[in-house]
Amino acid sequence: MEDNLRDQVVAAIKTVYDPEIPVDVYELGLIYEINVFPVNNVYVLMTLTSPSCPAAEVIPEEVKQKIKAVEGVNDVEIELTFDPPFTQEMMSEAAKLELGFM
Repeated sequence: MEDNLRDQVVAAIKTVYDPEIPVDVYELGLIYEINVFPVNNVYVLMTLTSPSCPAAEVIPEEVKQKIKAVEGVNDVEIELTFDPPFTQEMMSEAAKLELGFM
């Protein structure tokens, strides 16, 4: 059950896009950690492409709302970090292909 819920959480996160980049935040490598606790509380440690990202308040809130919409999720905590700072190396191959980095 836990793995399934985690997969659903990842799928929900993949519906959130950085407004300036046509790639979802998961493929961009902005999600550092996802923990699903036994009581179906979800903790996500994430970053943004830059601390001055215009969507700095919008993206984490959207991630939170999308995860909360997953059936069975009890509570969601999003923590923002800029350590380590985001770099293009963190992107998945799919994201790099989409953006023409490969």
